[in-house]
Amino acid sequence: MNNAAPVVWPEGVARHVLDRVDSTNAEAMRLAPSLAGPAWIMARRQEAGRGRRGRAWTDPPGNLAASLVMRPTGGPADAARLSFVAALAVYDALRMLCGPSLNLALKWPNDVLLNGGKLSGILLESAGAGGQVATLVIGIGVNLAAAPDLSEVEEGALRPVSLAGETGLQVSPDDLLDALAASFDGWQRQVAAYGFGPIRNAWMARAARLGETITARTGKTLMQGRFEGIDDSGALLLVTAQGRQAISAADIHFDG
Repeated sequence: MNNAAPVVWPEGVARHVLDRVDSTNAEAMRLAPSLAGPAWIMARRQEAGRGRRGRAWTDPPGNLAASLVMRPTGGPADAARLSFVAALAVYDALRMLCGPSLNLALKWPNDVLLNGGKLSGILLESAGAGGQVATLVIGIGVNLAAAPDLSEVEEGALRPVSLAGETGLQVSPDDLLDALAASFDGWQRQVAAYGFGPIRNAWMARAARLGETITARTGKTLMQGRFEGIDDSGALLLVTAQGRQAISAADIHFDG
């Protein structure tokens, strides 16, 4: 384990740790009206976790299941770009706890990879009216102790991995939550001071398969090309036979 300096919990951010919950995102939405400021909600057991597009997310004991609920500034596009802040926070928190040799990478739009397998997923959900985001919930799952079997994920998906299974390292959800909250706060301050530019650059520096050929699938449409990064909106940039494409939503598959 890495002998890093003690992590300082961010000022003004609440922390709720629950023994059991259906979904930390659902609980965050339920708590949102009563909260005075941002709050992290973590559950020891999450029994109805959700991934992107309504997919199930499995949470065995020892894995991290946590959500950050907040009232974001700016519009829906600003809120959506916080998924990149969350991915950077997971990446840096794990490196902080486990050391710089941990083989992590970020997969667009919102996965964290370890040794090429899926270690973590991020899900944003929001509530509001009139085109404004009144409440944003950022759900984060990290396979610290165990990962789902490959048979439990959809065909073509990356193999699920766990930190313990790949490295033998043991990190508790509580320790990761501390590091995650501090890291997210630091990156969010970067956004407030300098906009999305530094986040975009930092994300691309950690991106998996940058410059390589990948496939983007939207519904039944497949688009293959060279992964060139992300633009200022967070859209994926793909150089295809038809030219440069900006893709705002898709499932990404790695070729080879």
